[in-house]
Amino acid sequence: MEKRIENYDVVVIGGGAAGMTAALYAGRARLKTLLVEKSLIGGLATYTSEVENYPGFPEGIDGTELMKLFDKQFRRFGVDVKLTDVKSVEDRQKYKVVSTFRVDYHAKAVVVATGGRPRLTGARNEDQFRDKGISFCATCDAARYTDKKVLVIGSGDAAIEEGMFLTRFCREVWVSVIHDTGIMDANEVAKEKALSNPKMHFLWNTVVDSFEGEDLLRQVVLKNLKTGELESIDVDGCFLFIGYLPNTKVFEGLLELDDRGYVVTTEDMETSVPGIFAAGDVRHKTLRQVATSVGDGAIAGYMAEKYVDEIETLEKDILKEGKVLVYVYNAVEEQDRALLTKVEALHKEFECGCDLKVIDVYKGDRMAKILQAPAVPSLMVFKDGEAFVSIPCADDSSMERIRNALGSC
Repeated sequence: MEKRIENYDVVVIGGGAAGMTAALYAGRARLKTLLVEKSLIGGLATYTSEVENYPGFPEGIDGTELMKLFDKQFRRFGVDVKLTDVKSVEDRQKYKVVSTFRVDYHAKAVVVATGGRPRLTGARNEDQFRDKGISFCATCDAARYTDKKVLVIGSGDAAIEEGMFLTRFCREVWVSVIHDTGIMDANEVAKEKALSNPKMHFLWNTVVDSFEGEDLLRQVVLKNLKTGELESIDVDGCFLFIGYLPNTKVFEGLLELDDRGYVVTTEDMETSVPGIFAAGDVRHKTLRQVATSVGDGAIAGYMAEKYVDEIETLEKDILKEGKVLVYVYNAVEEQDRALLTKVEALHKEFECGCDLKVIDVYKGDRMAKILQAPAVPSLMVFKDGEAFVSIPCADDSSMERIRNALGSC
């Protein structure tokens, strides 16, 4: 089956807080924008029954209701929405291809906002009690359990540090640890503080066997790994901190990922591929909250707008029919300025046969990255929108190679 092709300025992959914010910024900039989400608009925030730390809602707000407001706002700016799964993403330099089952979306810029998912225990009835007693964020949900008893699953830095945070609110915080007595995966400082905290109690050599209750979670049944005995713990809530899995499988081999699979970006949300940005929980970052996702999405949407502007400038001035001589240099470097005079003289030899475009990386290197300039300084010849030759300008021999290239292309 031949796929249909649709063209957009910006395609946002992911419909959580970061993705909707990026789409809002791109749509408001009057760019033709598409948001692709495989399942539920709103992302993980929809599993939080009360968001108390998002500014503007002093009484707190249900996570689903907050995401509905996000949804309503970004659609005001004419953003298209497709509920489908992305199969692959390709970088073809001039444009990106976001492939779904039936359609290939060609975009000048892409924002990756695919988020992540908490690692689950796999125990019986787990799905039944998600957001009905099972939580994944102490910062989000701790206040719900003021003066109550909760159980934390996990022994890494996140589990122990979040468990200590919960003690500010909860009457008791019990911790199920898979290891022998006294052994944790957390750093030593956190471990010592946790063991000396009078509100924290540890259940060693245990894993979850099942979650029990009716409408809400009421007990967690733990299995002792050494004896096989089952023990039912009465709780008001349970927090899972056994890991977090970024949704980046489709970007493996395309984007730079860290050792845990998160997308590596600059502070401007730029990934390792020019024109592809990342925002929200999918990024390598410190804090994963709705507020930080909104900030990421705003930057990514803004930078996508700037990238589209640059691409359109390049298409008009460089990636066009005919021959174009491009000199990439740094205006503050004396050697680069001296070479510019020689480049201008070379251009005069071919002024009837080619245009000259000078790109100064001192003002920003994004255009040089888009063109895949081999170095600074460098000379490139484009013919009919394609790079014909690209060489670093090490000495006068570079000029001769470009002269020959201009004469032969």
